[in-house]
Amino acid sequence: MCGIIGYTGTKRDVVKVLINGLKRLEYRGYDSCGSAVLNCEGKIELDRVKGRVDLLVQRVLEKNYKNVSCGIAHTRWATHGIPAEENAHPHTDCRNEIVVVHNGIIENYLELKTELNKHDFKSETDTEVIPHLIEELINQNLRKEVIIKSEFLQPVFFKAFIDVVSKLKGSFALAVMWSKVPGVILAARRFSPLVIGVGEEEFFVSSDVAGFLEYTKKTYFVDDDEIVFLDPKNIAFFDINGKKKNKEISLISWDIKMAEKGGYRHFMIKEIFEQDIGFENTIMRRVLPVDSNLFERETGISDNDLKSFSHIHFVGCGTAYHACLCGKYLFESFGIAADADLASEFPYRQNVLDKNALVCVITQSGETADTLEAVRIAKRNGNKIFAIVNVVGSTVSREANWVLYTHCGPEIAVASTKAFTSQLAALYVLLLHIAYKRDKLLITKAREYAKELIEIPKVIRKIFKSEEYIKKIVDDVSDKNDFLYTARGINYPIALEGALKLKEISYLHAEGYAAGEMKHGPIAIINEGMPVVAISLSTSDLELMRSNIEEVKARGAKVIALCDDVSSKYVRADWKIIVPKVSEWFSPVTSVIPLQIFAYYVAFKKGLDIDKPRNLAKSVTVK
Repeated sequence: MCGIIGYTGTKRDVVKVLINGLKRLEYRGYDSCGSAVLNCEGKIELDRVKGRVDLLVQRVLEKNYKNVSCGIAHTRWATHGIPAEENAHPHTDCRNEIVVVHNGIIENYLELKTELNKHDFKSETDTEVIPHLIEELINQNLRKEVIIKSEFLQPVFFKAFIDVVSKLKGSFALAVMWSKVPGVILAARRFSPLVIGVGEEEFFVSSDVAGFLEYTKKTYFVDDDEIVFLDPKNIAFFDINGKKKNKEISLISWDIKMAEKGGYRHFMIKEIFEQDIGFENTIMRRVLPVDSNLFERETGISDNDLKSFSHIHFVGCGTAYHACLCGKYLFESFGIAADADLASEFPYRQNVLDKNALVCVITQSGETADTLEAVRIAKRNGNKIFAIVNVVGSTVSREANWVLYTHCGPEIAVASTKAFTSQLAALYVLLLHIAYKRDKLLITKAREYAKELIEIPKVIRKIFKSEEYIKKIVDDVSDKNDFLYTARGINYPIALEGALKLKEISYLHAEGYAAGEMKHGPIAIINEGMPVVAISLSTSDLELMRSNIEEVKARGAKVIALCDDVSSKYVRADWKIIVPKVSEWFSPVTSVIPLQIFAYYVAFKKGLDIDKPRNLAKSVTVK
């Protein structure tokens, strides 16, 4: 769960490229960071710090490196070894000639370490076995040669790297340099993201296109067990056996400005206010005309595939899991059997997984380790995979049978907002086509559904106007430490999501409950003045929600009711956040956005680091 950036070329300041890349990748991890560059004397210059990129910048700038030919850098989220300078990447061999940056977990590192008992290890990390293994294999190969010629060193390095990659078990993305072969970077991946940026006589390697997007939009997505060779003028791809491969280049459509704050204080609030665009991009050209074959052209899934599965099984993690729960309610409301599982719990269901079920995985990054494992379990079982993903070219998108991209652009803040509503948009698109193809929705109703769906971005823009009122509510409850969120039916997952957002960025205790369950235990913790957030829109269960609100008010709770302009007339609350009325199916979109804004301003009032909450990272690429 880390960020990698590397550069080889002659037209740019290598150190500047690395630092800029690290700043853009810091959302992937930020407990320590480091860089390694090859100077004009052929020596590795290594800088590492505990803490964030700004600390590294100070150290590197003081050294004023000149005539650097290539470099690699890394920002870390700890898995093996505590956050500390000695555990920060890059890691080196005994002679400080080979440097490695790594994202992922090497599962067999202890076993490999026992083979290297003559080597000097300086860290607690699993990564450090890699440079020592490369060093060991290089030494073995060089001892076989009577005369060491410079042109022989490059293939020796390449062979040692491939052999080491073959030995590794687990997930990894790697970038490696050796001081004896200036300008060369070798890279590889397995289950962790890695992309290559292509310029004119320059190449970039990164965990994410954001690392180099300001320089180039030309990109190669590295596949599992693929080896990459880079120098300032050449790029080549190989399989794990060293056989050369051909690859197609991709052109990224994102603008670098999309990855910047654009005048907002934080990425999170910027991304909250991008949800109308993200939602619109996700449904655009995908819903009308309903009876065309546009959905098949977009995803590749045929009418027969849409009709033939026994039921649909949604799988995701965190916020994406809450989207899965919404999917379950949506599909079942149309008579289509559905389940929702946390990806981390999915392996325990594999023995009863129906082979005829369609497994729909939802993930922003397309690299989440638990979600990838769920995909592979389902595929081994014979299930077909439909993926809802934001990142084009990600691992999940490549391993799924069919993909529906959300197109909400890069999401930088750790707490997911626009990705969630775009996932809901994708679920509406999927539901529309499945329900119509399975005769659960007449064409006239399907068109009505599609037309309302197209209007939702306008509704979202109206919801943004509630920001100032929400800030006033925050001022009134900012001294509280415990919050309850409650709802029924399709908005129950939004109660969970609202509570999660508050926990993630404000570090306050918040719980989400199905309103009908309050009297079965949770109501016991309500005391005088405790805030209860009640989602009470004009849905089929409004009367029940009114009763639940009265129950908590009778016990001293202060109720923040999320209403629409109809339900607000029937609900008694201390504060009412009013949103436009929409069909019950679309109410999760209108209810979640005010809760995101509320969580943001609670954290903002507390003066917290909203985009980078403690102990969390954006893309969870380890299990």
